[in-house]
Amino acid sequence: MKLFATILKDVRILLRDKMGLILMFAMPVLLVIIVTDIQSSTFDVVGKNKIDLLICNKDTGTLSKELIHALDTAGMFNLSVIQQNANDKQLADEMHAKDIIAGIIINSSFSKQIAAKAKATASKALSSFGLEGDTASLDQRTAYFDLYYNPVIQQSLKFSIKGALTSAVQIVQSKETLKDLYFSINGKPLPDSLQQQLLENNTSIKEIPLSSNNENVILNVTQHNVPAWTIFAMFFVIMSLAGSIVREKLSGSFIRLKTLPTNYFIALLSKQVTYLKVTFLQAILIFAIGIFIFPMMGLPALHLPHNIFALIIVTLVCGWCAVSYAMCVGVFAHTLEQANAFGAVSVVILSIIGGLMIPSFIMPDSFRSLMMLSPLHWCLQAYYGLFLEGGGLKDVGTNILSLLLITVLLQAIALLELKRKKLI
Repeated sequence: MKLFATILKDVRILLRDKMGLILMFAMPVLLVIIVTDIQSSTFDVVGKNKIDLLICNKDTGTLSKELIHALDTAGMFNLSVIQQNANDKQLADEMHAKDIIAGIIINSSFSKQIAAKAKATASKALSSFGLEGDTASLDQRTAYFDLYYNPVIQQSLKFSIKGALTSAVQIVQSKETLKDLYFSINGKPLPDSLQQQLLENNTSIKEIPLSSNNENVILNVTQHNVPAWTIFAMFFVIMSLAGSIVREKLSGSFIRLKTLPTNYFIALLSKQVTYLKVTFLQAILIFAIGIFIFPMMGLPALHLPHNIFALIIVTLVCGWCAVSYAMCVGVFAHTLEQANAFGAVSVVILSIIGGLMIPSFIMPDSFRSLMMLSPLHWCLQAYYGLFLEGGGLKDVGTNILSLLLITVLLQAIALLELKRKKLI
């Protein structure tokens, strides 16, 4: 009865905290929608959408036209061609004017360089076969064109562009080498039908994402972002819970509770139960948005794991850890400003270290050891084990156990500090 009355009191206090409710519900919802939408558009740049590429062809030969054709058929670029006599400044001005992120100037000697290199390669191949070919030196120069790019693009996207350009050059060069070899051996040009048959790319790669239950799992930006920002929302209860504890200390509520026939442990348990419900509601809200609202926005829908019981357990454990951390900060903070400032900054830092904002595989080794200390890392790994790997409760058992150990440690630290201050 005492616990129920205390929970009712905490719920009423929480409902009066309008700003806290906004931080705990509205802000995470906006974050998950905005970040998922932006990342979905970014991933589509190298998927569904094409990259704008501006071309200035200073070469008058046929091989440069084959290069442009190879780039066009690759399906990665949306090509735009400017006048042949344009210089680098005109190319840069055109890129800025049309907001094009990459451009190339094909050198005037492109066809000659490719033809010479193809002939040298064919001659070397004939010599290795014991046949006599035209003597030609292999031209080591590879500056077939100059690549201009917007410095704001990510390094990975720049590498993708360079890789596509290199592949296109290799296609043109392979065609020329094959033609030279065929002509040297047969004394007649290579038929177009045979050339297409020899150079046709029939490579097929079967993609198999790893899963714990040996079933196909759905991998998209939503499956990554929704669990991550749900965890972020859970830990942001620190803005309300820590402030509530600080206010009670400053108002003398702890002292008054000692005069009543109750124990402050009941008050602490009440706060944990109340805010654990809040974290669970946050998860339900964000998951519902991923399932129902995202498809209306043109984003991939969230697909819940098959094991709903495991999802509930992981959500409760993550929520309890978040509540325990908030309670611990509230116990140590002396003012509301300290609780709010430290709480917000620490959650952001823990989310970065834990892999919510920066993927763990690109972190330096020094940060990977720190990552194990962040409770958000274990929360994220537990959710990923369910959402991305199709696992069950036993597959995320290590993560759950780690979260429980962190939670117990936070609870013990908070209680020892309250005991030291003689508040309990």
